[in-house]
Amino acid sequence: MAIVSLSFPDQMIREMDQIQRSGGFAGRSELVRSAIRLLLEDSREKNALSGHMNAIIVVTHDESNEAPITKLKHEFDDIVNAKKVGSMTHEFQKEDKLKSVRLVVIE
Repeated sequence: MAIVSLSFPDQMIREMDQIQRSGGFAGRSELVRSAIRLLLEDSREKNALSGHMNAIIVVTHDESNEAPITKLKHEFDDIVNAKKVGSMTHEFQKEDKLKSVRLVVIE
């Protein structure tokens, strides 16, 4: 297994350590691997989207950070296919001021 060095802000480390303890992860590496597996699965799901679908994008943020939300909503006003929904979700996820973003596909 390859070794990768990562840097995290102190607050994120404290939160990771709390999740590690409460979630029963053996160490930070196990926690990070688990988080990355979730991210990879989410990415695979978005990349596989096609055709017409029903979905919900859930975005949580502080009211003071409305600007990136408004910009992205306007950028994707013309959503007509699943690929655009996946792209829009990805763009929301790249915004570091958002608390969380999750695409829920309703089948």
